[in-house]
Amino acid sequence: MNRLISIIGTGLCVITISGCQTTGGKIEAPTIAAPECQWPGTQVAAPIWVCDGPIEGYSSYATGSHKSAAGNSFMKQQAALKARVALANEIKVKVSGMIKNYLGTTGSGDAETIDQAASSTAKSITASTLVGSKIVRSQLSPTGEMFVVVGVDLQAQKEIVKNAVKTSLRNESALWQEFKSQKSHDEMAAAIAEMESK
Repeated sequence: MNRLISIIGTGLCVITISGCQTTGGKIEAPTIAAPECQWPGTQVAAPIWVCDGPIEGYSSYATGSHKSAAGNSFMKQQAALKARVALANEIKVKVSGMIKNYLGTTGSGDAETIDQAASSTAKSITASTLVGSKIVRSQLSPTGEMFVVVGVDLQAQKEIVKNAVKTSLRNESALWQEFKSQKSHDEMAAAIAEMESK
């Protein structure tokens, strides 16, 4: 029995030593890489979405967080609100670029008018207009802060873009009048929304 324990012990020592590097007679532990994403304020690995990593199936998404003594439900609600505000801002940037691209490639208007049209449409997008957005993931951090990621899929994003363009067309009819000669407002809104999928 003692011989068996001695053999097992020797084997473990060999495995342990072979798993380490030796330099100049000293044994060094292997280097462990830091996790790709860490919970804020900690050294603890976090899911990649906490660090704005990709979320499969969602064309636009944003992360929000909140810490409170009011409980998980309240923290989740507040974190989702912050995430929707961030998501609205992200979509505003995308929509502005899509409108500039669309109007620029169709040769409609000068640069100043195109910028004004893009700005007008982006303003109509708010956190409350993000129809189809939903909480995709939520998790408490080791420090007790609730993190959520809110996203919209491509189809929902197209609807948001179409509605934003149509709202802007109604609110800034004089601005959009010069672009109307090429297509109807509905056709223009649909064409701009489709640019994201290409």
